[in-house]
Amino acid sequence: MSEQRPLRIIHCFRSPVGGIFRHVRDLVIEHSKAGHEVGILCDSSTGGEHEDALFDDIRPYLALGLTRVPIRRSISPSDIGMLWDAYKKIKSLRPDVLHGHGAKGGVLARLAGSALRVNRYCVARLYTAHGGSLHYSRSSLLGQFVLRMERLQEYLTDALVFICEYERDTYTKRVGRPRTQTRLIYNGISERDFELVPTRSDAVHFIYVGMLRDLKGPDLFVDAFAKTERLIGRPLSALMIGDGPDRDRYREMMVERGLGKRIGMLPAMRVQQAFAMSQNLVVPSRAEAMPYIVLEGLGAGKTIIATRVGGIPEALGKDSEALVAPDNADDLARVMADAIRVPEWHEKTMPPIDQVRAVFSATVMAKDVLKLYRDLLERRAAKTSKATS
Repeated sequence: MSEQRPLRIIHCFRSPVGGIFRHVRDLVIEHSKAGHEVGILCDSSTGGEHEDALFDDIRPYLALGLTRVPIRRSISPSDIGMLWDAYKKIKSLRPDVLHGHGAKGGVLARLAGSALRVNRYCVARLYTAHGGSLHYSRSSLLGQFVLRMERLQEYLTDALVFICEYERDTYTKRVGRPRTQTRLIYNGISERDFELVPTRSDAVHFIYVGMLRDLKGPDLFVDAFAKTERLIGRPLSALMIGDGPDRDRYREMMVERGLGKRIGMLPAMRVQQAFAMSQNLVVPSRAEAMPYIVLEGLGAGKTIIATRVGGIPEALGKDSEALVAPDNADDLARVMADAIRVPEWHEKTMPPIDQVRAVFSATVMAKDVLKLYRDLLERRAAKTSKATS
């Protein structure tokens, strides 16, 4: 296969929010700029004005367009019709590469890609979990089912892409040692994300930025904020920025604890706007893969306080004092207090920007992903040629 031939690449995922959407947007932009034709297939029922604006940003890079179909979060009989509709749309675009992201995106890309293989298309089928089904435990019946499905889908997968060491190790532990090709390719942020974002004159002490659901730990943020005030001995201020299914519950939690006037809530916004509102970014997640918010915060020069989960230690440093025990508001409050009362705490704990750029760059990420696409297609073409000769 010629190195010069542009590839036709489609990314499949469910919800156009959060880290998966950010990951795909970066790949779309980088690969489009490199001369390839790229498209997206995702859910039509999630996202709001913020996500619509993000889609508008990348439309000029989507030569294969934006296709949206209803994709439910949970497994349902309606998935059959959705898969058939999605397959027909994908087939009409004649992709070289189908890259699934997250559990539902992975199913869609691999089933559609395998169906195209039956019709003699030379298409590469890839899957990146982004945490997703790997958050399930073998101890539950649902977890056993989900993880067994991951195992079965390996037969429909040309390559598994892991976005951090943690995700790779977790896959091996919960699903099993991969029986297909794998590649470790870290999430990366673009050069524009390596620009320092100064804090506003009316900045608050702490911000939480992300989905408002328990997995991400907003309730821990509220608990730890109250405990931090007691440790410091004075009132503090904070903002929770994001949208999600549990927003009203967190608001009620703050009001019940008398924090309603000291913790504000704002809808999802561009991350640079959010970063201007505080120097200290708290990431209290109960589970993660490699969250973009941590990388973006580091690139913007923010002070990150985060739980020791997923790939976060790979970004902050495995022995970083900024890491706290998961699901532990007391430990989180201790570090939050240190961040604002210990002189030069940021300089002592945050990794240098150049070190972050060398590992977590979108340019490096996109280059490595594209090389994998090429390798898989060349191998497939060689196999097909041998079989027909």
